[in-house]
Amino acid sequence: MSTSTETGSILRQPKAVWAVAFACVVAFMGIGLVDPILPAIASELQATPTETVMLFTSYLVITGIAMFFTSWISSRIGAKRTLLAGLALIVVFATAAGFSGDIESVIGFRAGWGLGNALFISTALATIVGAAAGGTSSAIILYEAALGLGLAIGPLLGGLLGSISWRGPFFGTAALMAVGFIAILTLLRPNSDAARPTPTRLSAPFRALARPALGLLAAAAVFYNFGFFVLLAYTPFALVPLGVGDAIGLGLVFFGWGVAVAVTSVWVAPILTRRMPRTRVLWLVMPLLALDLLALALFIDSLPAVITGVIVGGMLLGVLNTVLTECVMEATDLPRSVASSAYSGVRFLGGAVAPPVATLLAEALSPSAPFVAGAVAVLVSVAIVILGRKQLRAADGVHEPAAAEALREAEAIGIGDAS
Repeated sequence: MSTSTETGSILRQPKAVWAVAFACVVAFMGIGLVDPILPAIASELQATPTETVMLFTSYLVITGIAMFFTSWISSRIGAKRTLLAGLALIVVFATAAGFSGDIESVIGFRAGWGLGNALFISTALATIVGAAAGGTSSAIILYEAALGLGLAIGPLLGGLLGSISWRGPFFGTAALMAVGFIAILTLLRPNSDAARPTPTRLSAPFRALARPALGLLAAAAVFYNFGFFVLLAYTPFALVPLGVGDAIGLGLVFFGWGVAVAVTSVWVAPILTRRMPRTRVLWLVMPLLALDLLALALFIDSLPAVITGVIVGGMLLGVLNTVLTECVMEATDLPRSVASSAYSGVRFLGGAVAPPVATLLAEALSPSAPFVAGAVAVLVSVAIVILGRKQLRAADGVHEPAAAEALREAEAIGIGDAS
């Protein structure tokens, strides 16, 4: 669990860590950037809601699949080159998306954007955890703060630029990512890669999921991320009938959501994990997220209720993002890059399913149906965590006896040698 010592050092970091954190902010901006312009894109490019939310799905599917291979790549070419390759791809594909003339092209270029995102995000987490001062918990809080700040600024910037043209947010992201590229190129020195890990096997992330703790957390993340992206990707369409369909209005709503994510990830999550085990925090907060989604379903016709539900959802998501990431990093003795690749790959694939399923449910059943589905998915996630509590003891800082751990490592080596 977090300690006061670790938390106190969060702002005293090497310049290289701040360079990666800045680029993380811009990378995570890309997730929420398109939220305020979804209705505008649907209108300008004559696309249905389901076609439009494929901007999320193509991005997340490619991100998720590529995540499984990022540790293999970064362990061979180094973290710095991997980060720069990811940023360069985002710049190229974000620019191409801005020049697109039809929805199919934008969806395709968002997929390429997702490839760059995968190379960058997975490697960035491992880089920050490895280089940050103050221990793992402080590093993860810094990473989650970058996530929250990016999620907050993304919709606001998307709304501001989107009020000029739906193409504006794509060009804006490309420009900011170019700045991030320069920052990492100049501040992340070659000696930052001095402790480059031993090259990992291509199959390492897939084998990692066979570890009970990581497999359980990844399964929980699939359902949790379904609820996450129902809230993020479907809500803009739910707000349009309530009178909030312009880019600025949607941008402000999701700016509030992102600020809530940032505040609770940095300040509330550490307070909770200092007072109780990480898994218990998940048991308590996940059901609250399910209740929030159900409230959105019940009060779908009330603008104040929907906006309140979005902000409250952001507060809960901030806590859960941080605690789940800490659990993944502490639950096994795997290299952090491998654990991050395996967990993130499954997590993003879970999120990719949510946007089109949500819009199809809305069309087939009712506007409230996606939120009900999201609530059910989150409840499945908490059930997985509760039922797997014995396997997740290490995530709470409870480690196996030395003999048992040695036996487990010997078995893992035997399995590896046999392959």
